[in-house]
Amino acid sequence: MAKQKSTGRAGVGRFVSLLAFLPIASRVPDYARLIGALVLDERMPSDRKIMLGAAAGYIVVGRDIIPDSVPLIGGLDDLVVVVLAVDMFLDGVPPELLQEKLLDLGIERAAFDRDVAQIRRLTPGPVRRTIRRIPGLLKTAGNAIDRSGVVPRARAWITREDPTT
Repeated sequence: MAKQKSTGRAGVGRFVSLLAFLPIASRVPDYARLIGALVLDERMPSDRKIMLGAAAGYIVVGRDIIPDSVPLIGGLDDLVVVVLAVDMFLDGVPPELLQEKLLDLGIERAAFDRDVAQIRRLTPGPVRRTIRRIPGLLKTAGNAIDRSGVVPRARAWITREDPTT
């Protein structure tokens, strides 16, 4: 019985946390402009742009981790992917570039920092830790592929002319 009470409290706590997200929702257009400005800026690391593009591709393709037909949580996977991609994207912004863009767009830094902290609190810790490892894993995989020498061989194989023509 005590287990049910703690689960109930956790559910209420999560609901209250979600209510705290409502003020952030009103600032989504400002944050969309911020992300757009950062994506278009050549000083923004390309690996973070690629990550954001991959999340957008996930949304556009429509193949879901959890089918939309599953009640309640079916549509959440898209939201989780977007939130985590944006969070990782923002983690990769050089601090001086972020400050510049916030000033350009008239977004208050303190409100931005509060909103990012609130979103991070809503994201479960194990999910956040796992997702944060992706850039390092991709870099390691890319380095391993570079060291293997497979890219030049594949490029040579793709571009070689057919000897029968």
